[in-house]
Amino acid sequence: MGRVCLGCVLWLLIVTIPGSTSPSPNPGVVNPEVVNPGAVDTLQQIQQHIEQQRSTIIKESDRISNVEQSAQKKLGVIELNLKSTDTANQDYNGQIQLANQRLDQLQEDLAIAERSYYEKRAAIIARLRFLQRQPNAEVGSNLLLKSQDINEFLARRRRLKLVYQTDQKILTSLKAEADSINQRKTEIEAQKNRVSLLKQQLLAKKKQFEAQLRKQQQLIDRLNSNRQALEASQAQLAEDSKNLVILIQREIARQNKIAAARKARLRKTFVFNTGQLLYPSNGSITSSFGWRRHPILGTSRFHSGIDFGASYGSTIRAADSGIVIFAGWYGGYGNTVIIDHGDSIATLYGHASRLLVSKGESVKRGNAIATVGSTGFSTGPHLHFEVRKNGEPVDPASYL
Repeated sequence: MGRVCLGCVLWLLIVTIPGSTSPSPNPGVVNPEVVNPGAVDTLQQIQQHIEQQRSTIIKESDRISNVEQSAQKKLGVIELNLKSTDTANQDYNGQIQLANQRLDQLQEDLAIAERSYYEKRAAIIARLRFLQRQPNAEVGSNLLLKSQDINEFLARRRRLKLVYQTDQKILTSLKAEADSINQRKTEIEAQKNRVSLLKQQLLAKKKQFEAQLRKQQQLIDRLNSNRQALEASQAQLAEDSKNLVILIQREIARQNKIAAARKARLRKTFVFNTGQLLYPSNGSITSSFGWRRHPILGTSRFHSGIDFGASYGSTIRAADSGIVIFAGWYGGYGNTVIIDHGDSIATLYGHASRLLVSKGESVKRGNAIATVGSTGFSTGPHLHFEVRKNGEPVDPASYL
């Protein structure tokens, strides 16, 4: 909604501001002595609003980039976990397969043991029942009492003892087989429990990974959506800024004839545009004009001026005599001073900690106009210095 309203204001200004013969200075270089104050103030407010939006979008872009880097790192960790989980899954599957094979073997052995146990048990029961059905059977004491002599008695006793020992062994063997069957049943139940636990662990690992994957995908989707919205906002602001440049240039051009007389009177007192600019700071140059890698965003960006590395609070001087056409907060530039030197030359001084001049004030070459700071979109105390010709940035090194 804000971009729509801004577009409406720009359109109304386009249709209400008369045309001129030729475009000249840049949107940031507006001479209050030259331009209709009401129109220029409105345009400057719009321009400041655009720059504030740009600064906000750049910071948001930086934040999204940091989040995206963090997401990529987390994605790498999840991919490692995925590989580890896949390896564990293969190991679990192997253990489950071995457990199932062991379970099948135990069940088969148990079935054989149970059949043998019940067959022997049935045979003993049948023999005992047969003996019980023989009322006059010669067993036990009856058989011993019918012995004719001591030798026959001892022989019969030995045979009975062998029969009893054999029955005892059979009963002991049956009990051992019964215990073995019970033990195997316990082993089978334990194996079933181990197989069930392995399956549960495998399922839990799978669910955990799927949840991480969904969460990471949602984060990536949000980042993509935010990036698309950011790109759309940047495109809209670029278009708004382009339209604003045209508006200010047309308005300034329309007032050029009015400005000529007043500038002529001012030149009687001040010498404008000597052709060579004074170094605005005692600091050394830390970044030159042209394409460079942005210190915050980390991407290739065009640097429209030069940077002087200087201590916080040190003096910023006017590079040449002129009129202050802007003194205040200017979006990513922070506290900014812009001086019009005439002949389509203007200078800009950004990121100041304190401003010592105000809009409309006349300054002489070398006058203190501000102090070095780190306001706006800045990584540390420094002076960002620009030279603009006909509103467009040019290399300040050619003028210093």
